[in-house]
Amino acid sequence: MPKSLADGHIRLAVLTAKPANPAAPTVTELNNGIGGSTGISCNVLAGDFAFGPTASDRISEPALCDTGKTEALGMSGYQAAMTVFRFFDATTKNAHATEDALFQALKVKGATLYVYARETAKISTDAFASGDELYFGAEVVNDAPIRPDGTGYIKRRVDFVVARGYENIAVA
Repeated sequence: MPKSLADGHIRLAVLTAKPANPAAPTVTELNNGIGGSTGISCNVLAGDFAFGPTASDRISEPALCDTGKTEALGMSGYQAAMTVFRFFDATTKNAHATEDALFQALKVKGATLYVYARETAKISTDAFASGDELYFGAEVVNDAPIRPDGTGYIKRRVDFVVARGYENIAVA
C-alpha cells in the first residue's frame, strides 16, 4: 500500500450543535456543520493549524524501594488552534453571508463547538463517508480571535480550550 503526502488531505468539520454521539458523528451531522458538504478546510491557514493530542502528563511517584526514576502516563493532553481566513462580499464589502461563516461562529469568545478532522489518503474536498477515520474530534470552547501581524490575507488566530477529546474515531 503506498504512502500518501499530507498536503491538502485534512478535511475539517466544525459543528455548532452537539452530535448525538460525539465519539462517532454521522455523515449527516458532519455535512450539516459550518461550510456544509463542501467543508471548510480552505478557510483555515495550514501553517499554524494545531489540532489533536499532545504529550500526556507524567506521574513520577517512586516507592522507597525503587532504584531508578519511575513514571506512569497520566491525563491525556490536547491542543486546538487555527487561523481563520475572512471572506467578504464583493458588492457590500461586508462579511460574506456563507463563506465567512466559520469566522462568524468564532468571533465571540466562549462559543462551544464540535470540531472533527480527517487526515487520510482522501483529499480535503472528498466528502465524509461512513467509516472514515477521524484522527481527532473535540468539544472545544474558543477564546477571542486575535489579529495577527496584518500581513497577507485578512485573518484571525483563534485558540481553543479542549473540553473533551476523541482520538482515532470513525464516522458512524
